[in-house]
Amino acid sequence: MTEPKVLIEGLNDLLEKTYDAELGYANAKKNTEVARLKTFFGARSQQRFQYAESLKNLITKLGGTPIKEGSLIGQAHRAWIDFKTALAFSDEEAVLEECERGEEASLKAYDEFFNTYKLNSEVAAEILKQRNGIARSLRKVEILEEQFD
Repeated sequence: MTEPKVLIEGLNDLLEKTYDAELGYANAKKNTEVARLKTFFGARSQQRFQYAESLKNLITKLGGTPIKEGSLIGQAHRAWIDFKTALAFSDEEAVLEECERGEEASLKAYDEFFNTYKLNSEVAAEILKQRNGIARSLRKVEILEEQFD
């Protein structure tokens, strides 16, 4: 089993990325007028809120303190979506491309987490559940992007 202090750092890294994804999807929702995309982005943002809550609970159970906000990179990514969307005059494909890029990065982070840490069953089950949810979201984003291509 990975030492709790080290595991807490890794979970906080995932939490930071989860905050970024939550806010990224909220931003994407704001940047579209297409009702079904608004619904999809809103649902993904809520999903990531729930993932963040679960991660915070795991961190607290391990004796750690959860971080409070996302990264500067995430803020820059959201600003890029705003800029790209403004240039494209609400180009849904551009927003979906950025969502796809974000989901691929999230999936990579979860896979790296699994490959880096030896996890107890509770942490492993939660991280696997979230990782698989992100993979499903990525597939949905790819399908949506094809429809707006």
